[in-house]
Amino acid sequence: MLGDTIAAISTAVGESGIAVIRVSGPDAVVEVERIFKSKTPLREVTSHTVHYGHILNPENDEKVEEVLVTVMLAPRSFTMEDVVEISSHGGIVAVKRVMDLLLLQNIRLAEPGEFTKRAFLNGRIDLSQAEGVIDLIRSKSDKAFSIALKQVDGMLSSKIRKLRHTLVETLAHIEVNIDYPEHDVESMTSQFIKEKSSEVMAEIDRLLQTAEQGKILREGITTAIVGRPNVGKSSLLNTLVQGEKAIVTDIPGTTRDVIEEYVTIRNIPLRLLDTAGIRETMDVVEQIGVERSKNAVSEADLILMVINAGEPLHQDELELMEQIRGRQAIVIMNKMDLPSQVGRDILQRYFPEELIIPMSVKEEQGLELLEEGISKLFFSGKLESADMTYVSNVRHIALLKKAKQSLKDAYEAADQFVPIDMIQIDVRLAWEQLGEIVGDTAHDALIDQIFSQFCLGK
Repeated sequence: MLGDTIAAISTAVGESGIAVIRVSGPDAVVEVERIFKSKTPLREVTSHTVHYGHILNPENDEKVEEVLVTVMLAPRSFTMEDVVEISSHGGIVAVKRVMDLLLLQNIRLAEPGEFTKRAFLNGRIDLSQAEGVIDLIRSKSDKAFSIALKQVDGMLSSKIRKLRHTLVETLAHIEVNIDYPEHDVESMTSQFIKEKSSEVMAEIDRLLQTAEQGKILREGITTAIVGRPNVGKSSLLNTLVQGEKAIVTDIPGTTRDVIEEYVTIRNIPLRLLDTAGIRETMDVVEQIGVERSKNAVSEADLILMVINAGEPLHQDELELMEQIRGRQAIVIMNKMDLPSQVGRDILQRYFPEELIIPMSVKEEQGLELLEEGISKLFFSGKLESADMTYVSNVRHIALLKKAKQSLKDAYEAADQFVPIDMIQIDVRLAWEQLGEIVGDTAHDALIDQIFSQFCLGK
């Protein structure tokens, strides 16, 4: 509830230089002052100042921790409430001792995302900006961080509000026609609705053009590295992540489970899945690994099929190529430092020429070609300009598509001279669907569900 004073640890739990505990609410300053002693009482300090002192146990005045306390008074704070942040030494024990004393005061533990939720409820940010905060925290590349930062700054919100303003003008025009039909010509109103619907749909189309790229930059590309045993799958994973994450030996079947790692290639985040070698085997454990590999292939956004160019193609490989034909896949002809025994003409029966990449993972040759191939496959070789407003949130994409459909229905109805009070329903629906993006028309259950995704202390 907004009237409560809440507290939570805002930094990751564990050993660190410092840890930060955030307190927000109408009694934040008074309640912290009960356990904090410094030269100047907190109630007398000015906003946005930092104060040195000690946390004391109020029962016996025992010093619990040496801290710095930052005071930010309403409304000039993240939540638009009084906020006090306590910076203590890092470490589980130090933070727990301070937190325990805070919760003995008239302060309760914050729920996940409650600080950001209060910023939303108090009008400091809208819902799309709040979701941008989540994306900032979860960003896996510089480009994804940049997109999220623009969303937090309100670039998407500004565009959505302009579209909603256009629809409000349209609704007002319709209302006048309904209330005072003698002062208007219905055919003129129908033409007005078509013009405004077209205008908003065109802008929605421009936003949706970036949706696929934005979604990839936000969530990453699930990439399965597949192939027969001992073709270099684990070596490729280690090379891409620049570390020894997977065991590499000459013994077939070393990888028996799916190994997951994240890497960023040309600002594109990849969720790499190194899979067990796909082959017929009597080993029960390896059979489970092979089955998981097949599942990874079916769920992947991108498949990197590795073959040993120094050996003839095996029947298992031909069957796998047939299985992934038409998917987003790149074939890596590994071990090209050896005499090749695989003809490109065979591979071209299944894959385009530009998606067949010669490599020597051991010698780290061909990595540039692989990176270029991935970039071209998903982004035609380049990302959009830096000032582009990307739509990356699945919820936003779905609502934009719904709003476009509602306006399309309104346009077609106006074109057929359907009574305008009927057309008004579709226009209002589009206005409400766009409003859900920024939170103006979102219901409480949706708001609670969104903020439940936040980490504790944010």
